[in-house]
Amino acid sequence: MADSPVLAIDRHPATRVVNLAVKVALVASFAIAIGLSPDTVDGKAMGFRAPLFLAPVIVVPIVARLRRWDPYPHTADALLAAPFLLDTLGNLLGIYDDYARTDDVLHAINWVLLVGAYHAFRFRNVTDRRDAVLLGYGFGAITIVWWELMEWAVSEDGFGGAGGLALTYEDTVGDLFLSSTGGLIGSIVAVRWLSSRASRS
Repeated sequence: MADSPVLAIDRHPATRVVNLAVKVALVASFAIAIGLSPDTVDGKAMGFRAPLFLAPVIVVPIVARLRRWDPYPHTADALLAAPFLLDTLGNLLGIYDDYARTDDVLHAINWVLLVGAYHAFRFRNVTDRRDAVLLGYGFGAITIVWWELMEWAVSEDGFGGAGGLALTYEDTVGDLFLSSTGGLIGSIVAVRWLSSRASRS
């Protein structure tokens, strides 16, 4: 697996810097959102989001240490945390409120990144890329279904102050389409750039 592109990217010093920057920005964003509670996050259930969104900051390093991953999976780690950072900044900076299409754009972009993270983990240990695009596409489709289910449940009972989540049938269907499409794009790109050169022959 010495020729695995994702392992080479993980070893690059710039990847480590980017990963750390994403993690620091994510933690700082939640510290501001919860600690200062600006008007832009009212009704956005930031207290509920925090444990879920910050989980990768803690879980990935712990798993990497326990499994003795070498090099550290900076690529997958950064790609996994990036969607949570973008969503948090969208709320914190009021972008969701100011630009109606922000949710649509981020659903597509975030699932490109999320599925990219899936493949960045996968291609550390797997060289076979047969059906890899469809595996990533399926992963993205499953995660958006569960994400929408969670959003619906939270909005129904108002848990965590989620009164600002104005969900509609059209919005949910749109999110499912945009995220699954973004996942397909992310899967195609990740398989092309992160899979082993030997498995492409």
